Amino acid sequence: MTKRPNFLFIITDQHRADHLGCYGNTTVRTPNIDGLAAGGTRWDRFYVANPICMPNRASIMTGRMCSVHGARHNGIPLSRDHTTFVELLRDAGYSTGLIGKSHLQSFTGLPATNRFEPAPGMTAPAPHLRDAYKNNRHTPEYDLEIAPKWDRPLAERLQGDFYGFEHVQVAADHADQASGDYLLWARDQHPDFDSLVGPDNALPDNRINAPQAWRTAVPEALYSTSWIAQQSQEWLRARAAEDQPFFLQMSFPDPHHPFTPPGRYWDMYDPAAIDLPASFGKGDLPPIRAMRAAFAAGTDPRDNQNPFAVTEDEARAIIALTYGMITMIDDAIGRVLEQLNALGLAENTVVIFTSDHGDYMGDHGLMLKLLLHYQGLIRVPFIWQDPTRPAQTTQRGDLGSSIDISATVLARAGIQPFNGLQGRDLMASEPPPAILVEEDSQRSMTGFERPQRVRTMVTDRYRMSLRQGEDWGELYDLHADPQELDNLYDRTQAASVQSALTETMLRRTIALQDRAPLPAYRA
Repeated sequence: MTKRPNFLFIITDQHRADHLGCYGNTTVRTPNIDGLAAGGTRWDRFYVANPICMPNRASIMTGRMCSVHGARHNGIPLSRDHTTFVELLRDAGYSTGLIGKSHLQSFTGLPATNRFEPAPGMTAPAPHLRDAYKNNRHTPEYDLEIAPKWDRPLAERLQGDFYGFEHVQVAADHADQASGDYLLWARDQHPDFDSLVGPDNALPDNRINAPQAWRTAVPEALYSTSWIAQQSQEWLRARAAEDQPFFLQMSFPDPHHPFTPPGRYWDMYDPAAIDLPASFGKGDLPPIRAMRAAFAAGTDPRDNQNPFAVTEDEARAIIALTYGMITMIDDAIGRVLEQLNALGLAENTVVIFTSDHGDYMGDHGLMLKLLLHYQGLIRVPFIWQDPTRPAQTTQRGDLGSSIDISATVLARAGIQPFNGLQGRDLMASEPPPAILVEEDSQRSMTGFERPQRVRTMVTDRYRMSLRQGEDWGELYDLHADPQELDNLYDRTQAASVQSALTETMLRRTIALQDRAPLPAYRA
């Protein structure tokens, strides 16, 4: 019997595809990730199922769209009733580990903005009948990642595995405010560690003046990126003594905001040398106009999770800091890959690299994410390096999705997928005519009077986005207009294209409706 492959699955957070050297960026230095691409296959058109952390990570784990697994936006955990591909690996004899960010459950502990409110003059249902799901994921088993309650390691609070992972060491939150198991470790290393984190404890620096950016006092060795690499190396050393195949998810909370690369990574890149995106300051969609107006009026706080407008200097500074965070991750990946080689594991380990979603990073003069599905937000890197199966080509242009990762891993491991898995084996199947991206917001934000439901479709040539309750949509010809500046939606000359795309979107939506559960009987 052929020896089953190991898997090292590397995932970053809020990392757009063109922020890597192998995707054409000539400024950011990522030699280790670029080396994976050079020795493997890089997908040029790989898209998220949802451009928000929790939903898309749940889609990666299940191979299913968010409208099917139900974790539609941040704040809705992945149900333990949903099968994950990691559970299938474990069931087939794999040793499974998660080190770093999980975010399959909420970690803020803050009250939801969208709650059931009893209507005046009407009899309200009993609490257990107020949702379409009786098990609506509000029980203590879904509070395991809440940072303020993280008083001991997650592994000690578990009963059984964690979505298929038998080994867990989790970092919640982001940047120098990362928490969870990582924070417990950091406090052990430095008893006064809390005095190093956050903007109030930042080192003095007059070089950067940008929202959500500060020079952290946390040293490189105690930063979450270093901890994740170190713990991954230790886990791999333990696996080298075993004959059991393994799947390790090494998940970095960076380069997500706030922008706090430590030590030498803080000033590794000069903001003055950063090129602005070609679309900076351009675009006139209603929410973009609203964000610019709020910025000009000083009414947009720019200190939370919502997207916001920036000046040219702010954009350059934030991009430079983001590059520093990315290079630190690349260096950490390099150390783990060296460990794989030193242990003799590299020759049978498939290494996969991707991100959970992108960031505007100056596109149209905006920062962060949410609701506007420009390429910088929905297109992410995907690299597959298999040392036992040399790539026929180092670049692929067919459409891929986050839901395809699970099916591809299972196929390579020789494991039949479960009923209802919606992704495809990227190595041995025809690409779909289009990729769907879903997003449901929980709250309103600048430029939108109500929470949004957005459905986006990407084809080889076009991107079309439709919104519930809004009188405008988006349609871009990505060949003629790669910056997505000329909105063709409702234009007379694009009517036939819009009609054909609407039918394609409907057919793709039907194809992605649920085929689970299996029937118990014929009738």
